[in-house]
Amino acid sequence: MAAPTLSRRCCRAAGLWDALRRARPPGTRHVHERPQRARGAKGLLAEQCERGLFQEVFPAQGADEQLEALLEPGRPPVAVYCGFDPTADSLHVGHLPAVMALLHFQRAGHTVLAVVGGATARLGDPSGRERAREPLEAERVRAHARGLREGLGRLLENHRALFWPAGGGRPLGRAELLDNAWWLGREPLLDFLCGAGGRLRMGTLLSRQACQARLRSAEGMSLAEFLYPALQAYDFLHLHRHHGCRVQLGGADQMGNIMSGYELVTKMTGTDVFGITVPLITSTTGDKLGKTAGNAVWLNRDKTSPFELYQFFVRQQDDIVEKYLKLFTFLPLEEIDHIMEMHAREPEKWGPQKRLAAEVTKLVHGREGLESAKRCTKALYHSSVEALEAMSDQELQELFRQAPSAELILEPGMTLLDLCRKANAIPHGPSGYQKITDGGVSVNGIRVTNPETVLILGQHILKNGVSLLRIGKKNYYIIKWLQL
Repeated sequence: MAAPTLSRRCCRAAGLWDALRRARPPGTRHVHERPQRARGAKGLLAEQCERGLFQEVFPAQGADEQLEALLEPGRPPVAVYCGFDPTADSLHVGHLPAVMALLHFQRAGHTVLAVVGGATARLGDPSGRERAREPLEAERVRAHARGLREGLGRLLENHRALFWPAGGGRPLGRAELLDNAWWLGREPLLDFLCGAGGRLRMGTLLSRQACQARLRSAEGMSLAEFLYPALQAYDFLHLHRHHGCRVQLGGADQMGNIMSGYELVTKMTGTDVFGITVPLITSTTGDKLGKTAGNAVWLNRDKTSPFELYQFFVRQQDDIVEKYLKLFTFLPLEEIDHIMEMHAREPEKWGPQKRLAAEVTKLVHGREGLESAKRCTKALYHSSVEALEAMSDQELQELFRQAPSAELILEPGMTLLDLCRKANAIPHGPSGYQKITDGGVSVNGIRVTNPETVLILGQHILKNGVSLLRIGKKNYYIIKWLQL
């Protein structure tokens, strides 16, 4: 069953109550109460639809009244969960829409449950896959799960410390980090099959698009993969029973799994529950960003540095940057409109891209990570000597991943020509010599046109033992001097 887009309903509801507010005289009870409800819905559901963060809701027939009423301000907080399978030891940019959705619920005062799939990761989600995942050993999954919990914990803490105003008058909702291995690992197989397994219908599971696609493939589908939606559905049931969870969040490719969870919870408890999907982030070629496609931009510093993350968002094109500002930041929509208006007047400043990169990097890596990204950017792209000298060894190592680097020993009388050749920055012979004399080489931002210039400490070699060599306009080389 296809669920109509939630944004269409939200916009329709917001427009209706705006019209009622204009049509009826102020001060009446009816006009006073109903716009209050509209503002509550606009504050979470409709606003996130306008941002493009919430895409579809299930079941569709319950969203207009029941879900909006459930989330009204003044009502008890609702528990909302989203699952993250630890197929790697780090989250990546493709996970950010789901994380942002959780954070928006938390900002509205609700309880958010970030669930790492330490059990389900061993089966592998068949959604959107042409063949089965390579099986992961139990210890590797546990290590990955620890990495994901740490990454989610950093995001939650950075949000609380840097993006939630102290003394703002509204309490931030609770957040819990869980692992479904904690309950699925203790669930006896027969108990599961006789309980949850008896309520899930084979016809429904077989009709899911992901299941149909895999069954038609040459490889087929294993029983373990087929049971994945059943175990994820059991997660929803467990979280409902033990945490009062009423809403599940997931990527747009998770609607089939969400529907299975809804079916199991409603059949076994009779409670109305809901699912909301968030958009998938794709590359310019339309591929889903992630580990499987080999194009993941990781959120752990040891895999993708703050500088690399910052540059990923700075490089976003104009046709996508407004969408990303709405998805990946907490900036008010009015402020985003203003940023885009200023960009239309001064596109050469790349204002939206820089603001987007700063907001995301600060959320992922904190204030220090953002400052590190800016230092690396100034050093590499603006030839800032001050930024280069202030860089730590860790930042230098991270920068080496982006620019060719060399470790050299300073020899007596070593010249610029010697440096360029040892670093393989210019060709041997007259053409390399000519490159320098023509002004095509600079060291630490200073152009040097004499190939026989002897290297000087403090000028060509900075206090931290580094030189930034630039050949032409775009080719950079990082030189780390040893035994100074």
